[in-house]
Amino acid sequence: MSISNPDPALTVRDDGTVHPTALRAGSVGVLGILFFVLSAQAPLTGIVGASPLATALGNGAGAPGAYLVVGLVIMVFSVGFVAMSRRIQANGAFYAYVTAAFGDRVGAGAGWLALLAYCTIQAAMYGLYGAAFSGLLASVGLPLPWWLLSVATMALVQVLGSLNVELGARILAVLVGLEILILLAFGIGVLLSGGGPEGIDVGASFSPGAIASGAPGVAIMFAVASMFGFESTAIYSAEAKDPSRTVARATYLAVVVIAAFFSFISFMLVSYYGASRVGTAAGAALESGDATSFVLGPIVEMFGPWAGTATGILLVTSLFAGIVAFHNGVNRYLHSLALRGSMPAAVSRTNKHMAPAVAGRIQTAAALILVVPFAILGLDPVLALFSWFSGLAVVALLVLYVLTSLAVVAFFRRHREGSRQWQTRIAPVLALVLLAWVLYLVVNNFTALIGGSMATAISLLVVVPLTFLVGLLTESAVSARRGKNRRKADQEPIGQ
Repeated sequence: MSISNPDPALTVRDDGTVHPTALRAGSVGVLGILFFVLSAQAPLTGIVGASPLATALGNGAGAPGAYLVVGLVIMVFSVGFVAMSRRIQANGAFYAYVTAAFGDRVGAGAGWLALLAYCTIQAAMYGLYGAAFSGLLASVGLPLPWWLLSVATMALVQVLGSLNVELGARILAVLVGLEILILLAFGIGVLLSGGGPEGIDVGASFSPGAIASGAPGVAIMFAVASMFGFESTAIYSAEAKDPSRTVARATYLAVVVIAAFFSFISFMLVSYYGASRVGTAAGAALESGDATSFVLGPIVEMFGPWAGTATGILLVTSLFAGIVAFHNGVNRYLHSLALRGSMPAAVSRTNKHMAPAVAGRIQTAAALILVVPFAILGLDPVLALFSWFSGLAVVALLVLYVLTSLAVVAFFRRHREGSRQWQTRIAPVLALVLLAWVLYLVVNNFTALIGGSMATAISLLVVVPLTFLVGLLTESAVSARRGKNRRKADQEPIGQ
């Protein structure tokens, strides 16, 4: 049995015209969706930005093992996620699955949480993007404020988002391919050379003792952040070729590729410096004020000065690719919410390219609202905007993972036909326990994650339950209004 979107928004009507809310069906395959997911990860940004923090503040040489631990947790979660994707064919992913299990009100709360997670992570990336782009231009004598570059890029992203998803996938494939290429070249170079002064010590990074050393919770937090956006595989189900197979394959492939890639590159960084020295090197990079030197320094030493310039450019394009991916993801969430009646019907309208244009304009406006206050108040785009909003996004996402695991169990208790125990009960329950543990670690280390005060941490954390409550209450009001209108219509005499 397969449960479709309640408003199918057919691509073509009986008279041959395109439905005004239709997305372009069959326009993206497994690899196209995979590139959207990898773009959301922004691999170069994840390695350059997170590695020194995870190593210096977390578990040192054991940081690569944290990526594998989180990868395994997400793989277990993906079992139930994929089982739901085969039953629920809608481009809202988390929102659609929670709705199918717990009804419109709780589902709307999950939808609003997803919007919070995606909008805040995109705003965070705008902060880091603006800072990186501004620094790159300043190095060639063109000093421009970070906020101006970020706002200008919002306009470009809006244009790209209004075009069809196939074009977006092609652009992202090029950008992501280049950043992965230079990181892989470095990793393979270290591997073939036998590592650094201490060689290649697998046990120093992947043994249970190494993973549990220091503050493993901090490393796990950054590992969770590196997985952010893998669930985009289901968001594009309405536009996928053979959705039931494409989403499943893309999901498993994305989790494996992301976990393996981040673990391998971070392990090669540990090998380059040496397991006993890598923590000191990461700490020195953080103290110098240029944390990127922890990764970019070895790349320049291996390939020469040109690699530093190329990597600086790719860092900007990496962030740009991630911003585009999250823009597309938010658009499709808004589109799905509107199709289900949780937002004004106009939000579901698509343009001639069959892209959710109205939703795109709303998303761009939200990005402006989130980013501009930091510029007006003169707050640092990295230490404030990036760290605060990325931490908030991770917590919101983990809550969604927990809700979705619960939804899988609840849904398949009612729809047992053709279901398998591992996919619909054992794996989701195991994922629920593991994700609750990860969520505890993140919240317990939240002040360290955002680099702010306790007051700032509490203020940000409170936003998560408040957002869920707003979504739930909004849907309750919408449902009450629908019921009132139906009763009024039923009471009207026929013919009026």
